[in-house]
Amino acid sequence: MPWLQLRFDAPREQAERLAIELEEAGALSVTFGDAGDEPQLEPGPGETPLWTEVTTTALFEDDAASSALVAALVRDLATRLPVPPMVERLEDQVWERVWLDTFKPTRFGQRLWVCPHGQSPEAADAVVVALDPGLAFGTGHHATTALCLEWLDGADLAGKTVLDYGCGSGILAIAALKLGAARAVAVDHDPQALQATRDNAAANDVAERIECYLPDEHPEGEADIVLANILAGPLVELAPRLLAAVGDGGALVLSGVLAEQAETVRAAYAETIALDPTCQREDWVRISGRRSA
Repeated sequence: MPWLQLRFDAPREQAERLAIELEEAGALSVTFGDAGDEPQLEPGPGETPLWTEVTTTALFEDDAASSALVAALVRDLATRLPVPPMVERLEDQVWERVWLDTFKPTRFGQRLWVCPHGQSPEAADAVVVALDPGLAFGTGHHATTALCLEWLDGADLAGKTVLDYGCGSGILAIAALKLGAARAVAVDHDPQALQATRDNAAANDVAERIECYLPDEHPEGEADIVLANILAGPLVELAPRLLAAVGDGGALVLSGVLAEQAETVRAAYAETIALDPTCQREDWVRISGRRSA
């Protein structure tokens, strides 16, 4: 099945903000690449750098409605970027090649690595999450996902149950399982995301420990750790549901929040969760805390 690819170059901070706008507009995936020839050295612990100038690539379905949407986006972006974006029709195999060319092994925290399938770091203590290309995915390269992965790397997950709400590729749930969690539940409104999660779980040999649900099909129950890397608006709207899922003494981790949105999101959870200080990376923050035991 062919896809519409929208691509443009922008400074890092602008690219990250525009990526969120594209996702909200209906992009099936948004990825980043090097817009120039800037070297990327192996990141240190807690570092997930992006290039100074970033090529942003967004995929949309190739149908009449999406064509009209992409045309409108092009008109809007042309007024905000030095060079107007490019649009082309893309076959599946070409998309996979682009993804593999730009996605390299990356470390989060001390032990956790996210790598293309078939690649692995040389570190003896590495915990590796292998990801294959797909329509609904996250590789950890965006600051919001990196913040969650770093939290997981530093958490005691042994024997815990984890809920990944808005799972996308399943990267957070799979990382939790690879780091010692006993069980994970992945929830997403997009059936393609759930399929990507199942495929990635199988590729990481954790399929028997993960369950995937649409939001309306997700059975009630409490988890030791609730993760939600979505956007500020949905996080506020979903607060009652997410809070109900956090067990006594359980942890809550929220991301997908711009720094200026942090207080609004914190206010939606502060009465129930003892919140930690907000953790910021670039323009994005992670909000975390625990429910009293």
